Amino acid sequence: MEADKTQKLLKERLKEKGGLKVTHQRLLVLSVLEENSGSHMTAEDIYDLVSEDYPEIGLATVYRTLQLLWDMQLVDRINFGGDGCVRYEIGHLLNGGETKHNHHHLICKRCNKVMPFDDDLLESLEDHIEKATGFHVLDHELKFYGLCKDCMKKQR
Repeated sequence: MEADKTQKLLKERLKEKGGLKVTHQRLLVLSVLEENSGSHMTAEDIYDLVSEDYPEIGLATVYRTLQLLWDMQLVDRINFGGDGCVRYEIGHLLNGGETKHNHHHLICKRCNKVMPFDDDLLESLEDHIEKATGFHVLDHELKFYGLCKDCMKKQR
């Protein structure tokens, strides 16, 4: 997504959130996530990249910015459990414009590699849940744990 569209969506969301301002720090955090789409970055990873261009930014500012962007559904927050770190990626609204999830995750239990899996085979299950219970699913998160192709080769 080009920077102008990102800025426009950020401005709209910040305005909805009570007239908050579009700051350089917020734009930098979003742009780092966009440039590293699919990387599942920790706040520290993001801080390291943002501070290269903006050394006066603090880690606490990055954490606050990520929380605000998550509240506005502009970034997604994922906890893979293996290392205890919360990771972030560009949100659904910025990545294709849909409000539903973007992809699932495949997590290798040996090397901790995380791979996105883009096929969504759960739409019929979501429809069934709604018909059976009246509960409308807005989003879901699915993680598969196993061994990646490289670890499987090493095991053999």
